[in-house]
Order: sequence, then C-alpha cells, then structure tokens
Amino acid sequence: MVYLSADGGSRTVVKVLDLASQKERRIIASDGKHESLQWCEFATESWIVCRYGGNAPLGNLVITFGRLATIDLDKNQIKPLGVRVDAERDNGIRQEDGRILDFLTDGSGGSVLMARNHVPQQAPVGEARSDSAGGMGVERIDLSSMHASTVEEPRRDASQFMTDGRGSVRLVGLEQYAQDGEQLSGITKFRFRIAGSKIWRDLGEYDSRDASGMWPLAIDPSIDSLYYLQKRDGRDALFTMKLDGSNRSTLVAKNDRVDISSVLRVSRGQPVIGYRYSDERPRIEYFDPTYQTLAAALGRALPNTPIIEFAGSSHDATKLLVHGSGDTSPGTYYVLDRATRQMPAVLLDRPELDEKTLSPVRAVSFRAADGTQIPAYLTMPTGGARTKLPAVVLPHGGPSSRDEWGFDWLAQFLASQGYVVIQPNYRGSAGFGDDFLGENAFRDWRKAISDIRDSGDYLVAQGIADSKRMAILGWSYGGYAALQSAATDPDRYKAVIAIAPVTDLSALRRDAEGFTNENLTKDFIGKDDNLKSGSPLHHASAIKAPVLLVHGDLDANVRVAHSQRMEAALRKAGTPVEFLHYKQLEHQLDDSDVRTEMLAHIGAMLDKTIGH
Repeated sequence: MVYLSADGGSRTVVKVLDLASQKERRIIASDGKHESLQWCEFATESWIVCRYGGNAPLGNLVITFGRLATIDLDKNQIKPLGVRVDAERDNGIRQEDGRILDFLTDGSGGSVLMARNHVPQQAPVGEARSDSAGGMGVERIDLSSMHASTVEEPRRDASQFMTDGRGSVRLVGLEQYAQDGEQLSGITKFRFRIAGSKIWRDLGEYDSRDASGMWPLAIDPSIDSLYYLQKRDGRDALFTMKLDGSNRSTLVAKNDRVDISSVLRVSRGQPVIGYRYSDERPRIEYFDPTYQTLAAALGRALPNTPIIEFAGSSHDATKLLVHGSGDTSPGTYYVLDRATRQMPAVLLDRPELDEKTLSPVRAVSFRAADGTQIPAYLTMPTGGARTKLPAVVLPHGGPSSRDEWGFDWLAQFLASQGYVVIQPNYRGSAGFGDDFLGENAFRDWRKAISDIRDSGDYLVAQGIADSKRMAILGWSYGGYAALQSAATDPDRYKAVIAIAPVTDLSALRRDAEGFTNENLTKDFIGKDDNLKSGSPLHHASAIKAPVLLVHGDLDANVRVAHSQRMEAALRKAGTPVEFLHYKQLEHQLDDSDVRTEMLAHIGAMLDKTIGH
C-alpha cells in the first residue's frame, strides 16, 4: 500500500507498506515550502505515479502549478511525466502537466494514458516554422522507456478527457470562449464516441454560471453508459446516458432535500457501484447488493466509525481498502481480505488522537430571520456545564461549499478548550439546491451574514450559549464572514479570528485580472455599491472586538495583501489586532508547526476574551 504521511512541519513523505510483513519503506519526501506531494498511486507492482505541486510567485501574482512524476520502486528512479520545458520555444507557462486518465498493464511493464498539457510554441529566430497553438491532448507513455505516443492531438479548447477505464478515450470537454477569444464564457461542450469509433458526436453542455446542463462523472464500460449530474426540481440528480448513439437517458437517483454529489467505484476500470450525497450525515447508496450487504456488516462491526467507504482495492478486488470514520473518530484504514474475512487495521489518520476523548457532533437546524430553516452542526465540549457556555460561531469557506457531519479538527480543538461550536450551512452553501444557493454569498452577503448571526441566536435561545461570551472564527470566505459579521454587528462578538480572509471585494475582482476566468470571477463577486458595502476593509472602524489575522504569503486563493491591508485599517481605527504572517505557505497552511502555533494563539485570544 502506498500512502502519504506528515513528516513534521510542512514536510510530507511517501511510504510503501508491505501488508504481509508490515514493513514500511520511505520512498521520497517534499519540504512543503516550494512544493508538496499531493497523491500517489500504483501504476504497476514496481512503479508508482505521484503528483506534486504548489504555488510560486510570478511578478505580482502567485501562480499555482502541478507536476506528475513516476518512481521506479526497484531502482529508486524518478522521471517526470509532463512535457519537457523548452525555454527557447515555449511561449507560455505550463501550470499543470495534465492528469492520469488510465493506468494500463502490458508486456513492457506498464504504461499510463495521460492528458498532457502543451504550451504554445514559437520558432526560434532564424527558423521558418509555424507556431504551435498548444493545448491539452492525450498520450500513452511507457513507464520503462518513457516513450510517448499520441492518442489525441492537443487542442486549445480541450479542458478534460474521460476514458472507459480500459484505455479508450470516450469523452472530451471543450471550453467555449467569449467573443474576444481570450476569456472563458463559462460553457463547456461535451462530445463522445461510440465504442470502437473515432468520430466525435455532440453530447451536451454545462454552464458554470448557473450550474445548468449536464456534468459528466464517470463512464461505466459494463453498461456502456455515462453517469452524469443534471438538475431535476432544482437539485443535482444522477442520470445515465447510453453511449451507443441513441443518447437514451435514465434517471438513476434524486433526493428531495439535497444534491447528489458523486459516484463510487472501488477500483479504476471497475463498474460504478453507488453514489454519494449528504443530508444530516454523509450517505452512500449502493447499486451492487454485494457491496450494500458488506457496507452494512462493516457498519455493525465498527460502530464508532459510521462513515464506511471503500477507498481502493487490489486489481482483482479480493482485497479492499476500507476507511471508517465518524465525528469522534478521525479515521482508520483497514485491509479486508474477502476470502479469509480478516480485516486488520493498518493506518490511523491522526495517530496522536488515538485514545483521546473527542466531542460528539450533532446535526441541528434553526429558523432564520425570514423563517427559512438553516442546517448546522453543533459540537459540545465533553463534561462540565451544558448551559450558558462560551461559544464560537464557525462559518465554512467557499462560499459555494458546505460543512458535513464528521471529524473537524478546528471544531474539535475549540470544543476541547471548553467552547460550544456551531457550524451553520448559511444560504449560499452548496449541496442544498438552487434556491438555497441563491445568487451566492458574495453577491448576497447580507443573507449569508444574517444566517450566520441567527446561528448564534439559536445557541442563546436554546440556553446553550452565553450571549455575552461569543466569538466568531472562519477560514477563507469564513474569515470574510467573521470580519463582515463583526463590522455589521459590532456588539455581538468579543473576539474575531480570520484565517486567509477576503477583506475587499474590489481587490478580489482585481486579483482575477489577466486570467482566462477574469470575467466569470468578476461576475461571481458582483459589482457597484455591493463591493464597498460588502467589504470589511471599508468598515474596519466599526469593529470593536480584538482581531486575529492569519495568512500565508503564497496564498493563490486569497492574496496575503487582503490581511495586510486589513491589519493596517484596524490599527488606524485603534482596534486591537494581531497578524500571524507565514512565509512560503499557501491557503491551507499545511504545516504542522504553523497550525500548532496558530491554535495556541487562537486559544489564548479566546481564553482572554470569552473563556473561563
């Protein structure tokens, strides 16, 4: 089994565990300062493929990049899988190498089918050669020789390819551009092939601006069909479409409350066995009765980890990698031998928390000011008083995201310090249908901030929280919501913690300039008076509570300047502010030492302002 493990600070190490001997071997590590390892998979018994990437400064920008490499476990050799950089000819920056479409086994020792990104090229001075437009194509790469053969010619508008899991390219997504030919329109058109054919046929399209149309998930060769999401009654429902040219579509599943999110298969190239959605808890519904029975049996055998997932399998599916987790269990990996029915635990997600008492999480809902029911999650500290507790409101990021029931390290830290935590899925959250998503929580920030405020009112009305001892903490959009909440309701919160926050909507629009999604991003954020009224930077003088800002300077999601300007504005207003500014770290602050330091500062601020 190959896996990634934390290795102190921002370091990540790739390890291979021999399941028979339980011997572990370190393969390669990344320091996390310039790039981080992100995933690894077996291509063959002796080859693994890993993706690494990170953020890098480029002038005034921070650019995200990703690279793929293969590692020969027998020889300890590392080889890049992307197209080699040609400084003399390349007329652009290759941010992403591409992605692996299929892992193929053949007599030569294995190969991969890869969607490779090519940058435009120009002829050096003195050479007569027409420019190459670049774009994404598909190549088959032999892992022993690294010989690459073209399967699909590169094209500029290709954004994704999808195979049947058995080496045959069956679908392509083509990005549509605005009239200027440079800006994305938000529309992706999909084309497909009948099995054995080379002719592309129109399939459908998706519009990211309103999430309309079809979004492909997976091709199942056992039924020669595409699984895809499309709206039904305002929520994402799951459909199949035959890829035989008839375009026959069948509704597979829908939920009257929430969106279907994805499909599930246990191994590459294997049939789709179920689908996922999340209401009060994450759910999996299985098509295959074998896996339905197995999942139910595992749920009974592992009562403290009710979220059971099949995370992988051997090639013949006789051994399954099972992951069990829950609100008070960060997660454990098991290997199930289906022949012997033995299932030893092989890895813990967070071994430091083994045997620690964690706080249960409960799904609740509360009535917003306009009567809408808002779902949320409540984490109570273990032991001690159950009423009039100091409370932390913890809005999620996104904003088009959502919280789900399960282990959350921030909420668990806060509960361990004696604070009750509420995580509202405010309007603008994804997963609850079009009406709940609305315009989005930037354009309609007032509704989102109102829902977040009402979550605190719910705690007080239930007698759980002390209205005079309430703080707010958030990351990314959640950090924006924390600052905007403190600016619009200055007397409510006694402490404000904003990690990697958006602070100025106009600056967020400017940050998108020069990218192909500039127009889409600006439309998402909004315009006119909303930019100033919805920016906490312009209302820093209204914030009364002390503020803790945390940001990494290689953040490509939200530039560190948002926190730098907010700190300056708060100091000018005379508001107590502390700024933890971390070098060479990205949006998620993936560094164990940094996160430990951050939690210590959060704990100290809360203890001083709302603690016992």
